[in-house]
Amino acid sequence: MKKSLTNPIFKIISAVAEEQKVTAFVVGGFVRDFLLNRVSDDPDIDIVVVGNGIEIARKVVKAIKKNIKLSIFKNFGTAMFQYEDFEIEFVGARKESYRRNSRKPIVENGTIEDDQKRRDFTINAMAISLNKDSYGEFIDPFNGKKDLKKKVIRTPLEPDKTFSDDPLRMLRAIRFATQLNFTIVPETLDSITKNSERIKIVSKERILTELNKIILADKPSKGFKLLEQTGLLSYIFPDLEKLKGVETIDGKQHKDNFYHTIKVLDNISKKTENLWLRWAAILHDIAKPQTKKFIPGQGWTFHAHDFIGSRMVPRIFRELKLPLNDKMKYVQKLVLLHLRPISVAQEGVTDSAIRRLLFDAGDDIEDLMTLSEADITSKNEQKIRSYLENFQKVRQKLKEIEEKDAVKNFQPPVSGEEIMKAFNIMPSKEIGIIKNAIKEAILEGIIGNSFEEAYEFMLIKGREIGLKTSEKPKIVRQKSEIQNRKAKGKKE
Repeated sequence: MKKSLTNPIFKIISAVAEEQKVTAFVVGGFVRDFLLNRVSDDPDIDIVVVGNGIEIARKVVKAIKKNIKLSIFKNFGTAMFQYEDFEIEFVGARKESYRRNSRKPIVENGTIEDDQKRRDFTINAMAISLNKDSYGEFIDPFNGKKDLKKKVIRTPLEPDKTFSDDPLRMLRAIRFATQLNFTIVPETLDSITKNSERIKIVSKERILTELNKIILADKPSKGFKLLEQTGLLSYIFPDLEKLKGVETIDGKQHKDNFYHTIKVLDNISKKTENLWLRWAAILHDIAKPQTKKFIPGQGWTFHAHDFIGSRMVPRIFRELKLPLNDKMKYVQKLVLLHLRPISVAQEGVTDSAIRRLLFDAGDDIEDLMTLSEADITSKNEQKIRSYLENFQKVRQKLKEIEEKDAVKNFQPPVSGEEIMKAFNIMPSKEIGIIKNAIKEAILEGIIGNSFEEAYEFMLIKGREIGLKTSEKPKIVRQKSEIQNRKAKGKKE
């Protein structure tokens, strides 16, 4: 395994360990990913020292002879620093025992064997020696390399104890199975199901970290199926779990919205690594359980699930400890608008509908289109082709309308101050009425998105609602042109 130790940092650690008369090993994810020939999403190197890990970290930083900041976490007995593209963390070898109601272990100094026993899975319990006499020697007491070849996840020790001690490991098992496309062995999977309630003692922040890694996998549906199968989903994300199931009345059955949702998530994951767009996929139908209704002669409806779902987003973000900032507003916006491109494609692509879609979506129009395309999960290939052809028409029209009318980030061509000046009025509701009328006229194609046309329209609208102005521009001619456009717009 010496060929895994090409980075010069390993020789530096080895020399410091020899000088300090301690033993040191690289363990965990670095070893696993080297054997898998995998570029990790978390480029870090875990070093276990049979001795004082913090002290060895200090001496390694000194030996590197560069300006490197060492972060020390005394409560955890660890130290960490950044070296090239890696985060390198040092910890003393230890053995742990746990109390029933806490993830915080009682820690004692231990051997490398003790440290490997406390690891979560066999594939993460492999180690490589950094010691002079055994440099590069591979240490694999639980046959982790064999499990890598079998593509399985199992615990080094009895799984009930592993998961009861640290319930976060249940989520980690599902996360690794999803990221690596591995299978969790039956006894380990059964133990997760048996101990699923223990996840309640884990902080929501730690749960979210694992959940986001599942969501960012190439095929995240695998993880969500395992979360649902083991019962973990009902504890960590009950709103999503409520989507599961079907109901039949008068021979009419609606689809299982849980499986539809994770299919949409898989679809969108083929197109983007944007975490928040993937969250929008997860939440796009989140209000369907609340809005489900059977109408005789018509079937199942989920009226206003887009609007109600968008209203649910802040509460869900708050409960899951997701950020309550522009990311939340972005997801909320896409949930609200996710049906609009489909509606436009079905009804026929009119200029007016496209303008309104551009106006409402703004800079997120491309992400909205990606979400709406991913939402097509029909088993009818002809139906899918028809939808996608219509979406292409929508995309082409979006491009044409935006180039012509520039309504994507619409700002009223005439300001409130200009309206007050033209009619010599103070701030009042009439200003809002006029600004809204201008916006509607532009979106309907009655006038162009320009100051000149908007100003003329303002003068006409102001007179209609009883405002007076001393300006007497070419209103008659302009009004005639506007009326002609209005008639043309209605025909679109």
